[in-house]
Amino acid sequence: MNQGFGIERPAVHTHEEHDRPARYLVIIESGGSPVARLFLDNRELVAEFDAGADEVAMMATGLLADHSASLPEWDRALAGHSEAERAAAEVYTLDV
Repeated sequence: MNQGFGIERPAVHTHEEHDRPARYLVIIESGGSPVARLFLDNRELVAEFDAGADEVAMMATGLLADHSASLPEWDRALAGHSEAERAAAEVYTLDV
């Protein structure tokens, strides 16, 4: 019988570390259009996409935004943005 025919047996499960979940969603102006950025709890950028995407609205549903992007803990993460952009930015803390 040919051993290459049929459905392959699943591989043994390995216990690898999962990616850390995003903790913050920041909606901020960038070049005249709003972008959504996802950050880890240490404020490391993990994703950036158009703020008009449906997924952004879904993530922010039920959460209250604050305007804390001007605080010193965001200096490194948002270094390319002006003070006005940072002051107007909406910061959501995601449930993880």
